[in-house]
Amino acid sequence: MAVYRRGYQRYQGSVTGRFARLAVLPRFAWRRLYQQRLVVLITVVALIWPLLCAAFIYLANNAELMKGLGKQFQSFVEVNGSFFIVFMTVQAVFAVFLAALAGPGLIAPDLVNNALPLYFSRPLTRLDYALGKLATLFGMLSWITWFPGLLLFGMQVGMAGGAWFRTNWKLGAGVIAGFGLWILLVSLVAMAGSAYARVRAIAGGLVLGFFFILGGVSGLINGIFRVNWGHALNPSWASYRIWCALLEVDPASGPGVPACASVLFLIMLLLVLVIGRKVRPVEVIS
Repeated sequence: MAVYRRGYQRYQGSVTGRFARLAVLPRFAWRRLYQQRLVVLITVVALIWPLLCAAFIYLANNAELMKGLGKQFQSFVEVNGSFFIVFMTVQAVFAVFLAALAGPGLIAPDLVNNALPLYFSRPLTRLDYALGKLATLFGMLSWITWFPGLLLFGMQVGMAGGAWFRTNWKLGAGVIAGFGLWILLVSLVAMAGSAYARVRAIAGGLVLGFFFILGGVSGLINGIFRVNWGHALNPSWASYRIWCALLEVDPASGPGVPACASVLFLIMLLLVLVIGRKVRPVEVIS
């Protein structure tokens, strides 16, 4: 057939659903990220603390192992909201370091190599692209945060019985909700840093600097003005305050949950705006 007779013909094959198209991005991203030894190493190291917490739960539910211990220590070995707060605090640190390693390689290469037009020439919107990258980080961080936390909660329920579950079911819900909030915040920080810096090393430094710098600024405000509302500007402390409310643990003095939740909402809104501004198929430079 002559070339001039080969006119444009619309694709007549089957079209996959939106969720299937969205799942392509995290599936290939996970395959690439877990080929990095440092990412695998941090993931494995992050699972050591849940194993130690599992041993703590086993000790707390076996009275015969605690007979030779003092009464003060026996009161300390108890699975309650404070136990899960400590667990979440340690795992949250690992989540930040893992996001600092994995996050910069998600958006920056697509911007540097002008690959976004190739993405958006397919049946994929900007929202789908952003959600796919967010799902990549959310899935990676889930393995070291709420998933082992839920296993620990299930282990405690299995050893303590249904009576303990009926009294403390809010602990399991609080672990999932608290980690969900933290993963969303860390993922948005990593995505915004990757989209803004475009260089992996700089983007990773922005992820770590985001939490350390804001923590230092909040402490400086509290020290200069002799107040405690500056803690709300620290996303780590604000998240911790919300965790305490979810797990019914008495927090340290500072701003309440509404103030901390409002600050976190504004921070995440700004991060979404940064991502939306940078993730465009065509960049206009004036």
